[in-house]
Amino acid sequence: MEKSFFIASDIHLGVVPVATERAFVRFLDHVAENGSELLIAGDLFDFWFEYGDVIPGMHFRTLAGIARLTDAGIPVTFAGGNHDAWGGSFLRDHVGMRVNSRPFEMEFPGGRALVAHGDGLGKGDLKYRMLKTVLRSRVAVGGFRVLHPELGLKLARRVSSTETKPDEARELAGRSQFLEAWARDQMAADAGLSWVVCGHSHLPRLVEVDPGRFYCNAGDWLTHFTYIEIKPTGVPSLSVWPR
Repeated sequence: MEKSFFIASDIHLGVVPVATERAFVRFLDHVAENGSELLIAGDLFDFWFEYGDVIPGMHFRTLAGIARLTDAGIPVTFAGGNHDAWGGSFLRDHVGMRVNSRPFEMEFPGGRALVAHGDGLGKGDLKYRMLKTVLRSRVAVGGFRVLHPELGLKLARRVSSTETKPDEARELAGRSQFLEAWARDQMAADAGLSWVVCGHSHLPRLVEVDPGRFYCNAGDWLTHFTYIEIKPTGVPSLSVWPR
């Protein structure tokens, strides 16, 4: 039996309840049984930073679940988001994920896909675009790395707004519109693109831009618990994971 391609995004492990992480691990088990490949379109973690061999230990259930997928030969691709763009050798070498921190292309069922988390893209997030350049610079990353890991984690939790802004509908709707407009522009500029995938907006979207060409956003696991499944024929569907 041919198996499906799955997409999930914006789980934000670290601020969601333990029950949410356990539900996501069950989703990973579902992918192991029914999937050919998994794409995580960013913000799997509310914060992730690798200090050499030192990594945050609280997410071991999810990391073990992903490692089971990759050990079984099921590819897992990770698009680093604005909360977890600093993935490194641990995620690649020990967990087995393909890690990307910038927009990239990959093959989907039915054609070529452009994948990006979405932060700083489109016409929105103007202040963040400037901040993003600083946060991902070698100087900033090097400076953060000299902090003790526990101090770094406390600092990241303090500046994160995930817990206080999970449902600001106007901001999220605007972000969603900007990303969809950006996706449509990419498809208009490249007729060979069959898919554009983003996360970041936390709002699930599955839009057939042209016949057989789709913009996808898998939503989040803060309020929607949604994911996208693409059948081997290239037909996508948006579903809610039962909690």
